[in-house]
Amino acid sequence: MTSDSLASLADLQTEQRNAKTAQIDTVSTLELCRAFVSSARTRSLNEQVLTPAEIINDQDQGVAAAVKLCLPEIARAIDLVVPRIATGGRVVYIGAGTSGRLGVLDASEIPPTFSAPPSQFVGLIAGGDGALRTAVEGAEDSETLAAEEIAARLESQPLGRNDVVIGIASSGRTPYVLGGLRYAKSVGAATVGLACVQPSQMRETGLCDVLIECVTGPEVLTGSTRLKAGTATKMILNMISTGSQVRTGKTFGNLMIDLQMSNEKLRDRARRVLRTVVSPAGILAAHRVDEDAEVDSLLAGCDGSVKLSILVAMSGLSPDQARLVLQKSGGMLSKALRSVDHQKI
Repeated sequence: MTSDSLASLADLQTEQRNAKTAQIDTVSTLELCRAFVSSARTRSLNEQVLTPAEIINDQDQGVAAAVKLCLPEIARAIDLVVPRIATGGRVVYIGAGTSGRLGVLDASEIPPTFSAPPSQFVGLIAGGDGALRTAVEGAEDSETLAAEEIAARLESQPLGRNDVVIGIASSGRTPYVLGGLRYAKSVGAATVGLACVQPSQMRETGLCDVLIECVTGPEVLTGSTRLKAGTATKMILNMISTGSQVRTGKTFGNLMIDLQMSNEKLRDRARRVLRTVVSPAGILAAHRVDEDAEVDSLLAGCDGSVKLSILVAMSGLSPDQARLVLQKSGGMLSKALRSVDHQKI
């Protein structure tokens, strides 16, 4: 890293000292935590007695407000993702350190929550999966490593025009992330940048089709972007992944109709979701769902698919017939129900 790069790093908002937390090591634990959730306090710590917990809590208050300012760009990112994953494309998160871990975390939650293919959302962290637990020194400074890791992970179906790479870097300048975005552009993939400073180097490079710059400001601990910047990053990734799944028919209202029944908790949730949709139809429904045994039998006949079970119960179609209706409806349950002359419940 050159001296010029280090100088520009020192100018980032996330690297500035937070005057409100300058005395964080002298306050009680409760005051320390409280400081995390409100950046709007007018008095600094040397003007009031706060515990460490209060300080942390105080500062975190401003994160949601910072994310709110970015909603138009977040919506654009979702709209970029939806048509691609709807036609078999993939979303690849790339990041280093906390940013990379958050990407891997978000990607890993998609298959069980929405029955999406494991390859639909991919999370890559600089240095490989081992870096999830143990930092890999210098990995984030490589401009070529992300391209190598993307190529290795997607070897059977290389990155292309129907994919989206989302580069996550609180500083907006991590070489690993910028290199990955540059590689994505070179093969025609769509690109999204997520930074917690403004203006960021991501903007200067022009590598991002959509750029989200969520300014979270100085951290509680100077430069520790696993704190406010990390919280904002998690919130934004939640929106992108969840929003894209909603837009591709993985929910009915706010009900998760494509969840995987991989444990008893999720099996119980599947029963409740099915009943919530079907029960109001009463005698109009083709299947009874009053008893667990009735619900379980219906689910079993539909290969565990809550979405398919709802359509079968509401329409009287066979599972095979209902599958065809869903396919013609693009996987959208509400559209499928309308097509078989049922009103949305």
